[in-house]
Amino acid sequence: MTSLPRADAMQSFVELADPKLAESVRTGLDRVEQALHAAVSTDVDFIAEPVRHLVAAGGKRFRPLLVLLASHFGDPEAPGIIDAAVVVELTHLATLYHDDVMDEAPVRRGAESANSRWSNTVAILTGDFLFARASDIISDLGPEAVRIEARTFSRLVTGQIRETRGVVGDADPVAHYLTVLDEKTASLIATSARFGAMFAGAPADVVANVQRYGEIVGTAFQLSDDLLDVASQTAESGKTPGTDLREGIHTLPALYALRSTATDPDAVRLRELLAGPLTDDDRHAEALQLLRISPAMEQARATTSEYASRAREALADLPDVPARAGLAALADFVLARTG
Repeated sequence: MTSLPRADAMQSFVELADPKLAESVRTGLDRVEQALHAAVSTDVDFIAEPVRHLVAAGGKRFRPLLVLLASHFGDPEAPGIIDAAVVVELTHLATLYHDDVMDEAPVRRGAESANSRWSNTVAILTGDFLFARASDIISDLGPEAVRIEARTFSRLVTGQIRETRGVVGDADPVAHYLTVLDEKTASLIATSARFGAMFAGAPADVVANVQRYGEIVGTAFQLSDDLLDVASQTAESGKTPGTDLREGIHTLPALYALRSTATDPDAVRLRELLAGPLTDDDRHAEALQLLRISPAMEQARATTSEYASRAREALADLPDVPARAGLAALADFVLARTG
């Protein structure tokens, strides 16, 4: 097996069985990284530092990886593939700046968040700057690419608004949450896969299939991050463990715990804690520990496993090339990282 790719997080991210595919993806990720740094380059000193902040912090580059893997269903050297990978990563990075402001997050990718280091205003404008750079690059890729990016961005914003508004009436909180993930996270991951196959000149049915795979594996990826936020003893997810709980964000494990009707003392106490604020250190630590041992964690893992299985099933109609096995390995990794 050949380990993938470029930056630190990627080196333990996934493995590809085919050496030629692994080398091509590794080289592609290096090119994406160089282009990404070039894209955020600016001579304006007071913009340069916050703009480079998250790029320099690294990351998994999950979305560029999907672009590159999907491009192997066509011509991976075709024009536009590297630029498309840069566009989706810039879009993702821009949303992180905005998310940190909305969540008042102190840490991102193991480093002080931009809003903590500078201010909310600087973080918001930095995100806007990155959106502008992404728009500039994609304008050279043609009107269809611009249309796809615009519609993806619309879904991202819809998901964020839906999350901010919260559950309305007697709607199912779990269904609401999964819809948020589909829009806020999976939409851009689906577009990443779509761009890779599309710019590589793959047939329309192949493009549609990899896009469907991206949509499903994107939700699984976010669910696995949610599980890591609860289960990890260190900042494996790029955040301090239990950050979502402290911020009052109920991800799938917490939602399953709140839905539970179990009457044992731990379950009752956990629901009581989750129903109120967890800014107090003792209450937060107690809730985190109870959630870790709760049956809700296994329920959330089962849901994540279901999405990962569906992602693999979506690959069945794709050509039997090494990239298909690579996408299957990616789905397996998303599940395995949750333990």
